[in-house]
Amino acid sequence: MSFTVEERGNPNTLSYRLFFKNSDGKYVSPFHDIPMYADESQNIFHVVVEVPRWTNSKMEIATKDPLNPIKQDVKKGDLRYVANVFPHKGYIGNYGAIPQTWEDPGHKDGDTGCCGDNDPIDVCEIGTKVCSRGEVIKVKVLGVLAMIDEGETDWKVMAINVEDPEAKDLNDISDIQRLKPGYLEATVDWFRRYKVPDGKPENQFAFNGAFKDKDFAIETIKSTHGFWKALISEKTNAGGLNCKNTCVSAGDSPFCCSTDEAKAVVGRTSPCGTEDHIPCSVDKWFYYEKK
Repeated sequence: MSFTVEERGNPNTLSYRLFFKNSDGKYVSPFHDIPMYADESQNIFHVVVEVPRWTNSKMEIATKDPLNPIKQDVKKGDLRYVANVFPHKGYIGNYGAIPQTWEDPGHKDGDTGCCGDNDPIDVCEIGTKVCSRGEVIKVKVLGVLAMIDEGETDWKVMAINVEDPEAKDLNDISDIQRLKPGYLEATVDWFRRYKVPDGKPENQFAFNGAFKDKDFAIETIKSTHGFWKALISEKTNAGGLNCKNTCVSAGDSPFCCSTDEAKAVVGRTSPCGTEDHIPCSVDKWFYYEKK
């Protein structure tokens, strides 16, 4: 199973979109149509890479748009870039989401005491390769961090691409601590402080900022998959989310649309055009004392 992307609009502008196609050339939703599992028997999951490591553009699956293309987040009419809090530059890992998952804002998690953040579950992929935006990779799950973002549960799954040369040696969260000393501490630091330059408070964490192991992480992912199933079958109120899909069978989802409808969605956007420049200010470093 393979997927490709199609750029629309002008990169680094409000018009930019990244749509997905399957191996048959059919437009698909990266939120709903790409299977959660790449290999269920081995607990191998698909991840849609939204933000390559060390980059700043806050790209994300547009959960409220038809076919859910990747686009850049916007704040007060301006494109959003993640700030660099010293010593970090851009995102600390390849950042993305597991398809067919959803952190239900109507469900209060028993461990965090907070409701979900209304997005697919996030992943920080820690492999050697800097991935490409829109790349769909297969990962081994290693653990999870329970971040509390402005009162919402926002799980951060730690994983590694199965094709990475280090993947054979990394099987659980303890292996990261053993083979990549300092990486987990740096990851908590990054997630704690990355919004501070935007005037936001430091993020908080359940379990005193400790990572939970692989088994806990997999059960958490399965739970969010259950929430997604309720969403796509209209057993849960979708709110403003767009559940249009082309591959989930009509028997399972009333939101299934035809190939022609999907083509029309893409056709309403502009063809890929000239790339705009990224502001120099995006490279600025911010310095804060750790609390």
